[in-house]
Amino acid sequence: MILVLAGTLDGRELAVRLAETGYQVIVSVISDYGRSLAEFPGISVHAGQLTVEGMKELIGVHEIKTIVDASHPYAVNGSVNAMAACEATGIKYIRYERSVVSVPAEYERLYIASDAGEAAKIAAGLGKVIFLTTGSRTLKLFKNEPLLAEIRIIARVLPQPDVIIECIELGFSPGDIVAMQGPFSHGLNMAMFKEYGTEVVITKNSGIIGGADTKISAAMELGLPIIVIGRPAIEYKNLCMTQQEVINMVHIK
Repeated sequence: MILVLAGTLDGRELAVRLAETGYQVIVSVISDYGRSLAEFPGISVHAGQLTVEGMKELIGVHEIKTIVDASHPYAVNGSVNAMAACEATGIKYIRYERSVVSVPAEYERLYIASDAGEAAKIAAGLGKVIFLTTGSRTLKLFKNEPLLAEIRIIARVLPQPDVIIECIELGFSPGDIVAMQGPFSHGLNMAMFKEYGTEVVITKNSGIIGGADTKISAAMELGLPIIVIGRPAIEYKNLCMTQQEVINMVHIK
């Protein structure tokens, strides 16, 4: 049995490929929405946050021999927990890491931040309307940054009830919440940035499948400052950059 941590589209696609190759696969996702996206004939789905102990229990119950970590590039805790669980149980860990988008260094209004906290501080000096495309996990950080107290922040998030409730509780007005499922085209990103009078765009380098390329290109065409939050520095074991590399690695005993 293979456990695939698949909170992303490419993770789900990888799980399907493994199942079609003949492996028994269980997919781990965070939410019920993730469960609905991951359901596929022949694949079991576990929904809910997994701690190290939770992963170890799942490994024992389902006799899992390999964990394929295809979680989001910025989901640090999930990867750290998976590596620890594999180490503790003696099973194989494989990391599938999607490619980054090449950021044009010649663009003069490009800023690279090491994390969301640094991005918030950089943004404070660049404009009065920030279009935030980093997901819901960093909303509190941006909303509570004193330097952004007088700045309008537009939050583009998934259209899930719990996420919308979180936005409201953090003080976002309904007019500052864009609840849509991405990724978005270059043209749609441009239209949104213009519609909200955007002066600064903040994104993560979540790869082409995460829509980072079209966010960056749209911001550049409009001449907007864009802050790209770099990926967390993690030393992964058995790192694979393509789905075929993962399949080949799984085959190795």
